Amino acid sequence: MGEWKVPAELRYAETDEWFAVDGDVVTIGITDYAQDQLNDIVYVEFKDAGDSVDAGESFGEVESVKAASELYSAVAGEIIEVNTALEDSPEIVNADPFGAGWMVKIRTADLSALADMMDATAYDAYCDSR
Repeated sequence: MGEWKVPAELRYAETDEWFAVDGDVVTIGITDYAQDQLNDIVYVEFKDAGDSVDAGESFGEVESVKAASELYSAVAGEIIEVNTALEDSPEIVNADPFGAGWMVKIRTADLSALADMMDATAYDAYCDSR
């Protein structure tokens, strides 16, 4: 068991994004494990609200002093909100990856892809295995 947080109510991708479902809206961010591996996040860039995204498509990028990483959506839909606070203060992702550090909200008609994603127990084991 790692020292990172893995909230039980979320779903997780092998690319280290988390997904929270509220009706037909999916909020996406990166995990505590991901922000820890990236270290100090210095820049984020997302597609704009109103843009469409396909399942498996990148919706943005996060950069740290160590690396740059693409961000991927597990669901197709329209980006309805972008966390613009991260543009001026990307370090929020390091401080609160599951709260104030959320990245985008996507309205989707198909949540089925999330059913095949990892739950908290599986994601924690996946992180431990790396």
